[in-house]
Amino acid sequence: MLTLFRSGLNLARGATRQRYFWTGTRASLTKPKSKPNAYAHGNGTASFRQLSTVNEPNHEPKHSTPGPSGRALTLLLVAIASALGGFELAQSPFFISNDESRRSAGGSESRYSYSTRTPRYGGPEDLQKAIQELKAALTEDKDEGKVSTDPDDLHDHGFSPNDHYPGMSHGVVIYPESTEDVVKVVKIATKYRIPITAYGGGTNLEGHCRGSGGICVDMANMDQILAIHETDSDLVCQPGARWMDINETLKEKGIPLFFPIDPAPGATIGGMLSTGCSGTNAVRYGTAKGEWFLNVTVVLPSGEVIKTRRRSRKSSAGFDTTKLFIGAEGTLGIITEAPLLPTTVAIVHFPNVQKATEAVVDVMQAGVGIQCVELVDNIFISAINKYRVSSSPTSTSTSTKSQPQTQAQTPYPELDSLFFKFQGPTPASLAETASIVQRVVEQHGGTGFRLARGEDEAQALWDDRKNAHYSGMALVDGARGWPTDVCVPVSALPELVYETKKDIASAGLVSTIVGHVGDGNFHALILFKTDEEMKKAKEVVHRMVKRAIALDGTCTGEHGVGIGKKEYLVEELGEGTVELMKTIKRTIDPLGLFNPGKLYPDDEPPEKPSKP
Repeated sequence: MLTLFRSGLNLARGATRQRYFWTGTRASLTKPKSKPNAYAHGNGTASFRQLSTVNEPNHEPKHSTPGPSGRALTLLLVAIASALGGFELAQSPFFISNDESRRSAGGSESRYSYSTRTPRYGGPEDLQKAIQELKAALTEDKDEGKVSTDPDDLHDHGFSPNDHYPGMSHGVVIYPESTEDVVKVVKIATKYRIPITAYGGGTNLEGHCRGSGGICVDMANMDQILAIHETDSDLVCQPGARWMDINETLKEKGIPLFFPIDPAPGATIGGMLSTGCSGTNAVRYGTAKGEWFLNVTVVLPSGEVIKTRRRSRKSSAGFDTTKLFIGAEGTLGIITEAPLLPTTVAIVHFPNVQKATEAVVDVMQAGVGIQCVELVDNIFISAINKYRVSSSPTSTSTSTKSQPQTQAQTPYPELDSLFFKFQGPTPASLAETASIVQRVVEQHGGTGFRLARGEDEAQALWDDRKNAHYSGMALVDGARGWPTDVCVPVSALPELVYETKKDIASAGLVSTIVGHVGDGNFHALILFKTDEEMKKAKEVVHRMVKRAIALDGTCTGEHGVGIGKKEYLVEELGEGTVELMKTIKRTIDPLGLFNPGKLYPDDEPPEKPSKP
């Protein structure tokens, strides 16, 4: 059941200023030190020009198959990985030159030695040899459909309209159809030291899919549900399967289950695993880092295939290696299959965001069946009024323009609002939940409470919320968008939203605000048209992240780190934790081939010796 609460939050106007208290030490919100223009790219044709050209003998890693428990339940960890190892990395002082690489290769150093400062990649000749071997290994009957060197294909996989970080085209795009195909790709990449970027739905927002000039592994052909175990309430799918398609399949088969992790439309299971994502249902069902995946089957950088555990609901056999790969952003391996666990709307207005947040806390403490609760600002409501869900290509509503308007299709009052989704075993329990929530929110100044009338209207209302990106982009003609997210303890959310709205207004920018208020996560889509406005947007995002960390929060609640947030990881996690992450990375991927340039903060370049 969906309920939308209209709330006169006046987030932008600050009509009822609140007194806020910061916990801990306030982080500096000053402008970051100027850096070289990160958006000036070199010519993509120079991708490997300055990279190492050390040729190594073929390394044949052992390929251990899963144990005899029936089928290998793997899910291609669509390592939403975008190896930044091409031209951009070649320009970095952290990477050694061809001559240095050749000298070190002839010394006593192990060819698997690796540090974040000096990974060595193959050159353009190595890339061409790798492409020829990939074609020979993956094509059958002269069908080269699994291997693409089409310039448009290479470009489209290497750049994203969803972010504004540096990148480049890939050297080749591979479309594997099985775990065995992925093993072949990894072995050839290792042989020639070519970076690997795995690609899922391409919906990421922090540069995960930016190109490297190397190998892109697109999981589009690995999108099947391999098995549905209705009695066990689990199913096995490949990494390219989309969460929306999985739920639609369960519905069509009459199976009373659904998979509750619901990020952007178009997101794939592999990408969701790789980024540790969540969605609107997180307040009740948590995130991809919870217990929704029983195991993963992974192709490691060595070419070995492992399955992290069996399909039983629980196990106390050793530590949970599945979690090691969830959120690793494709830097530790490529997942090829995984079993996941499926499980068995209204509007209100508030005088300000503080009242809305207080109402949510009280609702949660009431113990009622809340599946999700979303905070949206007045600008977002204006956006969805202008861009109705019926025009969105991702709409799942059965309503059409030719049908009479439902209540959900009429314009919303342009006020800050809360969306609630209720869950209960019977209509009576849903009605009781709605009644309790209405009483609570009205105590906090909420007005205009109403319930969706029927499933179609509820779906239409929720489609409006899920199409936030499309709606926001339609606000300003010709604008580009900078989407980002942060997360803080729920009690700190009012301050974070208020200060961010004020900061955006001071910068003269337009932005929508959408928050998973039940767990303290909120998203901003900052619009800009000029390079100067893009610079302002980047600075606003920087201050928003610093503000969130100072409030004991995180730089990313569900989008992942990628390129865009890695500079904040040490401040958030501490040097010891980040060094542990790098140690794991060096151990599993000693050549540094898997999604370089993402997740792990860059090492500081060594100081140049002073002249005598």
